Amino acid sequence: MRERTRLAGQVGAVQALHRDLEDALGFAEMAEEEGDEASFDEAVGQLKAIKERAARAELEALLSGEADGNDAFMEINSGAGGTESNDWAGMLLRMYSRWAGAHGMEVEFLEETPGEQAGIKSVTLQVKGTNAYGWLKTEAGVHRLVRISPFDAAAKRHTSFASVWVYPVVDDEIEIEINPAEVRVDTYRASGSGGQHVNKTDSAVRLTHLPTGIAVACQNQRSQHQNRDQAWKMLKARLYELELEKREAAQAAIEEQKTDIGWGHQIRSYVLQPYQMVKDLRTEVETSDTGGVLDGDLDQFMGASLAQRVGATRGSTAQ
Repeated sequence: MRERTRLAGQVGAVQALHRDLEDALGFAEMAEEEGDEASFDEAVGQLKAIKERAARAELEALLSGEADGNDAFMEINSGAGGTESNDWAGMLLRMYSRWAGAHGMEVEFLEETPGEQAGIKSVTLQVKGTNAYGWLKTEAGVHRLVRISPFDAAAKRHTSFASVWVYPVVDDEIEIEINPAEVRVDTYRASGSGGQHVNKTDSAVRLTHLPTGIAVACQNQRSQHQNRDQAWKMLKARLYELELEKREAAQAAIEEQKTDIGWGHQIRSYVLQPYQMVKDLRTEVETSDTGGVLDGDLDQFMGASLAQRVGATRGSTAQ
C-alpha cells in the first residue's frame, strides 16, 4: 500500500510539472508576441522554478527505501569541547530546522539539554513531512566545524565536533514486537524549556531496551503518560532502524568501498576561517557558500549522498 501511494504521488508530481511547464511556455510565447517584458520575465521565473521542482522530483524518485517516506527522529549531540561543541550543536539544530521549514516540514522538540554557556548538549527532534527520513538519513554521522572561536578572547581557531543520528518514525504498517520485561523504565524530573509545569513532577520518561542497550527519553509532554507513550514510539523506531542496519550489513560485506556513515565517523567539514568552505567527505561535493548551508541549504549534499547510495546498491545488485 505504501509503495503504491508513493508511486502515485510521483506520477502526480510529474503530471503537475508537465502541466505547469506547458502553461509557463504558453505564457512566455504570448508575452513575447505582445512585447510585454514584465510578463516575459515573470514567465522566465516560473520556468526556473519548474526546473528546480523537476530536479527535486528526480531526486525524490530515488527514495525507494522501506521507510524513506516516513517522518524522522533526529538526535544531535555535542562532542568533546564544552562551550565550543555545544554552540556547534546549536548551529546544526538551527540549520536542520531551517531546512525542514524551507521544505514545508514541521519540527517538534522531544527533549533538549541546553549547554551551560551556549548552544545545546543534546536535542531530540521529530521532523514531520513527506520523505523526511529519506532525506535526513543522509545526514547521520559526525560534523566538524573549524572557525575562530567567538568565546576565545585570543581569537584562536578552534575545531568542534557534533554527532547527528537519524532514524524513521515507524508507522502502524510496520510490526515491531517489544517484550516489556526487557525494557527498564525510569522517570525523572524534566530539565530544560517547556513551561513551569515541566519541573513540578517526575514526568520525564527514559526507556532502556536491555538486550540492545538502546535508550530513549521524552520530556516535552505535560504528563508522564504522554511522555511514556512517545518514548515507546521512539524505542520502536530505534529497534526498527537496528533491523534495517542488520539487513544493510550483509550487503556491505560485498561493497568494499561503501562509505561508512555510522556513528563516530566524520562525514562533512564546515570551515569558516581562514577560508570558507563546506565539503562532504563522502561525495566530495563542496561549496564556499557557508552562510547558505548553515541557513539550511543542504539539498546539494543530501542529493549527492542519496544518489551515491542508490548507485552503490544498484552496483552490488548487478554483481
